Amino acid sequence: MQSQTPAIPSNAWFKSSYSGANTSECVEAAAVVDGAAVRDSKRPLGPRIAFGACAWTDFVAALRGNQIH
Repeated sequence: MQSQTPAIPSNAWFKSSYSGANTSECVEAAAVVDGAAVRDSKRPLGPRIAFGACAWTDFVAALRGNQIH
């Protein structure tokens, strides 16, 4: 199965500021049209998951302990 996420430039991906510089288990995220994409930082060419804008906003809010939609 091919990824349903659009081509994303390598410089668009970022790690959380909470992840260490050399941690072995981390995810990266990238802003895409109408949402965000997530991938395994150890497998940058591997599978990606795309989230719509509302789902991503709710996810980030839940991590921060804020109210969600």
